[in-house]
Amino acid sequence: MTHVHAPRLRRPGRTRAVGSIRVVVTSSPPPAAVAVPLRSRLAVALGRLVAGASRRVRLGTGSVIGGRVALRVDPRLLEHLTADRDVVLVSATNGKTTTTRLLTAALSTDRAVVSNWLGANMTPGIVAALGEAEGSERAAALEVDERWLGRVLTASGARTVVLSNLSRDQLDRTQEVRDLAAQWRSTLEAHRSTTVVANADDPLVAWAASVADEVVWVAAGPGWTGDATGCPACGGRIDIDEDDWHCTACELRRPSPSVTVDDEAILFDGERVTVDLELPGRINRVNAAFALAAARTMGVDPAMAAPALMAVREVAGRYRVTDLDGCRIRLLLAKNPAGWDEALELLADSTAPMVISINARIADGHDPSWLWDVEFERLAGRFVVATGERRFDLAVRLRYAGVDHVVGDGLDDALAIVRDRPGHDGARPVDIASNYTAFQDHLERVGGVR
Repeated sequence: MTHVHAPRLRRPGRTRAVGSIRVVVTSSPPPAAVAVPLRSRLAVALGRLVAGASRRVRLGTGSVIGGRVALRVDPRLLEHLTADRDVVLVSATNGKTTTTRLLTAALSTDRAVVSNWLGANMTPGIVAALGEAEGSERAAALEVDERWLGRVLTASGARTVVLSNLSRDQLDRTQEVRDLAAQWRSTLEAHRSTTVVANADDPLVAWAASVADEVVWVAAGPGWTGDATGCPACGGRIDIDEDDWHCTACELRRPSPSVTVDDEAILFDGERVTVDLELPGRINRVNAAFALAAARTMGVDPAMAAPALMAVREVAGRYRVTDLDGCRIRLLLAKNPAGWDEALELLADSTAPMVISINARIADGHDPSWLWDVEFERLAGRFVVATGERRFDLAVRLRYAGVDHVVGDGLDDALAIVRDRPGHDGARPVDIASNYTAFQDHLERVGGVR
């Protein structure tokens, strides 16, 4: 959770065009605190108390348990905490935390924002983040788990929803992605006035978002398409080219995007906005495009907001470069085939040794069979140390991929192996790519979220 205060930059009476929407901005005094009912205030106070106790006994941040307790006191707490706020929701299988962080930075250029971008993205975590806010934040940028989007949108009445991708994740306990797409579509049919910022290159997302009255289509470019070969509308075959797709049996096809990304800029209806990021890789330029497009629907000029994105150097520990046991490391999160597709692109420019750590706990999903959908063959030429609780499953996959590897008993052992390996000179950080709980374990080792 973060809440950021910034001076308001808007000029009195200024009119802005946001796609087909025209936003008139007038000057106003500093906003008063958000008003909530007494029961809600009591719920927030009790939630904070429980969260603080959880932190003191080192059971985590306490945000989830605090939020659950608060919701027991006031089941409509999310509705009450968002009633006087301009809300934007971000949902996806991959990249929603980063997109929410970048969106928060963009919006904070001219307003105070509350956000849950540290990752507690179901209703308890969201109300905990809102409850920690000081009350003057009239905007809220909220990351939402894919399965909870309908409930959170209904309760919050969000003005804008960002939908960037859908893919398989947590295979043992998450429903098939076409079912999630159908849920999203049903949700948006019930909230047609909500502006949707959506991925034109993901057939599942495009089908779900197409029912909204106002859609800003973003060209995310080629990426993981393994979960979108069947048409969500008719069950036919989706024919996917590099920059286009269509169903061979019905009229579903790629919508025409108004936001596109190249190597130097993001284009909004042809107007170029230069974006320099500290976050690496093409995928983060795409995340920035979604963030700026959403900020634009809320009256923020992308050109004015773009410089603020440069200040984001890591996101909840992702991409952190630091020292551990005398070794320079870089932490990367890759939790499913779609996430690995982007990570492998980021890792392609090096032949240095690296560490891959895979767990299969509840938060990861107990089923690691997704490893066989990852194109680990792209790591040929790199030496890999496989570690984590499912290191032997990973080692088998790496063997069949033809990747030179060994198994390490833990992170310390893995780093010791890498340090002694020819080709490691210490000049480049050792890449440690992990799925969710393994990443959290490593992040805790280097000091947690800053």
